[in-house]
Amino acid sequence: VQLVESGGGLVQPGGSLRLSCVASGVIFRGYVMGWFRQVPGKEREFVAGIKWSGSTTDYADSVKGRFTVSIDNAKNTVYLQMNNLKPEDTALYSCTTTVGQRIYSKGAAYAYWGQGTQVTVAS
Repeated sequence: VQLVESGGGLVQPGGSLRLSCVASGVIFRGYVMGWFRQVPGKEREFVAGIKWSGSTTDYADSVKGRFTVSIDNAKNTVYLQMNNLKPEDTALYSCTTTVGQRIYSKGAAYAYWGQGTQVTVAS
């Protein structure tokens, strides 16, 4: 499985970005997808997750109401729509996946990771 993220960049506070993660290789309904973020010197943080079927989503409290995770199975692509961005959202955002029955909030539970895309929120 390979994951390639895109869509990061520099945005002003209050702005929006949409991240994309294209998955290639063997992906099927038994997979769960996650978005994590990390800043230098801090632990990797769970942001959002979604089952490959799209039936279930989960979010970190810090992004609820501002971020939306979605999936397009036909394109093997997971999206993270980020609205009302804040400076504290600045981080390297990575897409991840693994076989699982539920969405995991711990990075160690995931088997495959992308390289990440940088999001910087600043005026």
